Parts: sequence; structure tokens; C-alpha cells
Amino acid sequence: MPTPHQERHFFEIRKPVSRPQAILSAIGIWAVFFGVWSLAAHSGWVNALLVPPPEQVFSTTWDFFAERGFASDVLISITRVLVSFAMACAVAIPLGVMMGTFPSVEAIFNPFIGAWRYLPAPSFIPILLMWFGTGEAPKLALLFIGVVFFLITLIMDHTKNVRKELIETALTLGASRRVTVTQVVLPAVLPDIFTAMRQMLAMAWTYLVIAEIVASTTGIGAMMMRARRFLKTDEILSGIIVIGALGLTFDLLFGLLHRWLFPYRKETR
Repeated sequence: MPTPHQERHFFEIRKPVSRPQAILSAIGIWAVFFGVWSLAAHSGWVNALLVPPPEQVFSTTWDFFAERGFASDVLISITRVLVSFAMACAVAIPLGVMMGTFPSVEAIFNPFIGAWRYLPAPSFIPILLMWFGTGEAPKLALLFIGVVFFLITLIMDHTKNVRKELIETALTLGASRRVTVTQVVLPAVLPDIFTAMRQMLAMAWTYLVIAEIVASTTGIGAMMMRARRFLKTDEILSGIIVIGALGLTFDLLFGLLHRWLFPYRKETR
């Protein structure tokens, strides 16, 4: 049996770490990453043309925003992600809840949705360009396809995990199916829906560059493709860092919103 004075070990099984330890750990791993990167670039271990040092990449990023109007490209990319993600949520949330609540609805849609989940979204690029041309529509459609089917499945699975006792109690007390879904099932699953949305928003960011490298002259991905033509690796890495920073920012905002809306739920990742 452990004693009150037992020494704590670094590898504690499922024991939460303190906030200072979490912050120091995060700073430490990034410091190691950038340190190794800088050492490799300056020592000649790697080709500096292909892997420029981090300070050059950060300098390029600063120059993008300060001198070259990169903020407009960033805003365009953010808009594309948010619009397509909102479209996916508008379809996935009601359909996922219905499929998770009514087996008859799942029997209709799940064979179709299950098959689409295994189709890589980039494979639709040629047909999307034929259908919609080179405007915003194919980019939004690609991001939508990359997210919606996985999001439907996640929401369906979370809805199935709503406690059966809650549903049976509502029906026993005379609640209609509509009232049971809207006032019992939906409030119970809503925190998990937000968790699923948070996970799939990350996937939307991963598809962003693919969507923007196809017949696009604006956005972060288009900038990276222009940089590739002139072998400007620092600009490509700058775009990667900006996308990562944006994705992390939206992930943190989703986490804060989750804690604010559902303080009674312990956040899971």
C-alpha cells in the first residue's frame, strides 16, 4: 500500500500533472525541437537550402505579415475552413443524432456514409474542378467532403452512448419522440458533439493546403505553391508554421468554449 510520503514518479499511471509541470513540459519539448533544428541547419548536417534555420523561417514569417500583406491570405484560408466546417456541421449534427437515436435511420444511411468515409477526399479534385470550375466552390466542397462523413459517424457513436435509462424514463413519463430527442438525447450528447467538432476541425485544417494548391491564387496553400516554384523553403516552412499556429489557436478556443458551456463535464481529448 502506498504511504502518504511515497515518492512520486515521473511515470504515474493516469495521474494528472500540475499546471506548472504541463507548461514546463510543453516549453521543453518545443525548445528541444527548435534546438535540434537549429543545430542541424547551422552545423551542415542538412542542406540549408532545403532546411533553413528556424530564425530564418521566423524572420520570413514576420516579413510576410509586416511587408507583404500575408494577413489577407490568412484571413481567406480561415474563412474557407470555417465556412466549409459550418456546412459540414449543419449536415452532420442532425443526421448523426438521428442515426444514433433511431436504428431505422442508421440502417438507411450508415451503409452509404460508411463507404464514403474510405474514399480519400483529394481523389475528388478532378471531378470537383469539372463541376465547379476554379472558384471557391471546389475548395469548399473538398473541405466539406473531407470532414462531414467522419463527423457524422463520430456524432452517431456518441449519441448511441447516451444512457438508455434517460431515454426510457422520458418515454415512460409520456414524452413524445420529438421531445425525447430534443430535450433528453440532444442535451446529453451535446458535450460530446463539441468534442467531435473539435477533432474534425483539426482535419479540416489538414485538408486546407490540398484545397488551396489546386487552381488557387490566394490563401496560405497558394503562397506555399508559389514558394515551391522558386525553391523558397523558408516560405514553405513559414506557411506550415502559420497553419499549425492557427490550428492550435482554434483548438484552444474550442477547449475554452467547451469548458464554459459544459463546466459539469470533464474535458476529454
